Amino acid sequence: MQIGENARVVLEKRYLTRDIDGKPTESVEGLFRRVASALAEPDKRYDHNADVAAVEEEFYELMTSLRFLPNSPTLMNAGKELGLLSACFVLPVEDSMDSIFDTIKNAALIHKSGGGTGFSFSRLRPKGSVVRTTGGVASGPISFMKVFNAATEAVKQGGTRRGANMGILRVDHPDILEFIDCKSEGGDLTNFNISVALTERFMQAAASGENYDLIDPHSGKVAGQLNAAEVFKKIVDAAWRNGEPGIIFLDRLNRDNIVPSKGEIESTNPCGEQPLLPYESCNLGSINLTAVVKKGNGGSVIDYDLLGRIVDTAVHLLDNVIDANLYPLPKIEETTLSTRKVGLGVMGFADMLLMLGIPYNSEEGVRTAEEVMGFINARGHEMSRKLAEKRGTFPLFEKSTLASGTRYRNGTVTTIAPTGTLSIIAGVSSGVEPVFAYAYIRNVMDDTELVETNPILRRELERRGLYTEELMRRIIAEGTLAHIEELPEDLKRVFVSAHDVSPEWHIRMQAAFQRHTDNAVSKTVNFPNSATREDVERAYILAWKLGCKGVTIYRDGSRDSQVLNIGRVNRVKNAESYGSGAEAPAVIRPRPRAASLSGVTEQLHIGCGKLYVTVNYDEHGICEVFTNTGKHGGCPSQSEAVGRLASIALRSGISVEEVIKQLKGIRCPSTIRQKGLGVLSCPDAIAKVLERTEKVIREGGRSAGLAPQAAETPESVTFETAKMRFCPECGSQIVHEGGCITCHQCGYSKCG
Repeated sequence: MQIGENARVVLEKRYLTRDIDGKPTESVEGLFRRVASALAEPDKRYDHNADVAAVEEEFYELMTSLRFLPNSPTLMNAGKELGLLSACFVLPVEDSMDSIFDTIKNAALIHKSGGGTGFSFSRLRPKGSVVRTTGGVASGPISFMKVFNAATEAVKQGGTRRGANMGILRVDHPDILEFIDCKSEGGDLTNFNISVALTERFMQAAASGENYDLIDPHSGKVAGQLNAAEVFKKIVDAAWRNGEPGIIFLDRLNRDNIVPSKGEIESTNPCGEQPLLPYESCNLGSINLTAVVKKGNGGSVIDYDLLGRIVDTAVHLLDNVIDANLYPLPKIEETTLSTRKVGLGVMGFADMLLMLGIPYNSEEGVRTAEEVMGFINARGHEMSRKLAEKRGTFPLFEKSTLASGTRYRNGTVTTIAPTGTLSIIAGVSSGVEPVFAYAYIRNVMDDTELVETNPILRRELERRGLYTEELMRRIIAEGTLAHIEELPEDLKRVFVSAHDVSPEWHIRMQAAFQRHTDNAVSKTVNFPNSATREDVERAYILAWKLGCKGVTIYRDGSRDSQVLNIGRVNRVKNAESYGSGAEAPAVIRPRPRAASLSGVTEQLHIGCGKLYVTVNYDEHGICEVFTNTGKHGGCPSQSEAVGRLASIALRSGISVEEVIKQLKGIRCPSTIRQKGLGVLSCPDAIAKVLERTEKVIREGGRSAGLAPQAAETPESVTFETAKMRFCPECGSQIVHEGGCITCHQCGYSKCG
């Protein structure tokens, strides 16, 4: 099996079966054999004479050739006792204490098995409502979201994947303004993506500047009015500031609800691509589009015969996943089997365009998206029809919106999901996103730096006699090929990166895939840091007009600046604060944080575990400190607070010596009875790393590159979740793709 080093590391770290000591007990090939065997077995249910061995071989070849991969829980759990194979779940949140905590329990069962959950909190009565049964006052949806978040945080420590949630609130809920801002200061909802559910009526009111009604979900009565245009601008402003909330167009989700008699679709999975009914789940998988590019007479072309065969086998495999699945709740099993939804998608689309010589941000690129996804969608439905002939339709078919037409095995067939980890295994670009970076530095043993280059770009540069490692280092520094003068214009036109693609082209590409997808498309619209709120607003309106079902945006660096803005002193003070006629003192403002910094991370032992301290510096000196605790580490909120305050002080002109003086020597009770720790507390540890780093800089380390003390080799570079510019597990730069945060180096994903 031909896979890259990155892929092998990710598979060994996250997917292979391990023994009680954590050692792998299967090979990479063994993993795919285990999955293929488990997924071939359901064929016996429909044909006692089925050649299960041949089906297993077909599935095994499909996966090991990297032409198709099912979603991560299937790779992790198929053929094992746990047996949960679906990635996406939606659970209802009813307006009662019993229901709320039943849902938290059910979500915990899903999270411990590796699934992600979506919730609509729109049924919960608004904050301040009277609760008749107790005479008390309701605390509102956001307060309960924090309880869900805390439960997820506790469960994910022992799971195979991180629990991830989607939290959705209707735009006509009375608490909508609080919801829009609920993640603006970070911290309380770190395990949630959030989206506002917009109705067509709201969008029309926003376009005309009219007011719209807020509806109390408990009574069903009008609870007030807001100006739609002002609320829309507030959503835009929050997204511009830190990327959240996203938006979903609720009426469009329900327009494509195949069984409206079973209820409304209220929510999606954590990345937004899979709308589901309450208690419904869906299993996803992605076709590697680079595998269907072949050489033709006039250059590279798409092999539609091969693509068709891949689609057929993939739909067969995904339908079998439904039967092989061990569901966490009987209600989820019942609901899932009643519609038998599957979500076949793609990865490597941007790489495929490169191989075809087509720019992503072009009419030809959009047309190719329509043609490829149109073919996959049509062929996928045809395969579902063939399966229905042999196996029967999904049980609710006669009650569905499809009943008067072709008989299908599956309620839905296609979904465009993010493929962060799967695309690493396959060695291709993620989902339908443009290439994020064409080259990066990999650190290996003995502090050796290797330049990693997109293989398609490398082959093209070598063909033209242009490849050098120095050129690739320039591309890394620039982040794009666009400004490298010696590169030919035709090459730069094709090899565009995510930030070379304007938001309009991001949206147009998403809309092209949406037109041929049953469910929805997970994609991130990347904006440069200089983008304005008006730019974001235009993108949202374009997505609405072009028929998208939702939008996630990210403005480069916005979450960095948001974190560092916490605690910022206002420029204008109320004069009364200083006495009548008194002039307010001059306000010291921290200097802006550079987009790229150098630094070092050290691992230290504290009284209650491990502490990782990262110190970064720019041309002016040390300017940033943050911390991360190990699995058993002590007081993360307090050490984070110390790091934030130290960072603001350092960037406001306070000397590093003064910061060290204030922190050094502080003692924590957990260190008193432990010998040989070397530090007295988390603040003392921070002070010592600051002291060592400053010494190295003074001695010329800034030009040579900092190196940590030999006695304390860092196990990993760790960054706080709110910043999310670098991976908290391996220290590589993370990317915002597919509605989520992903590390292309080690496979870390914020969304599970």
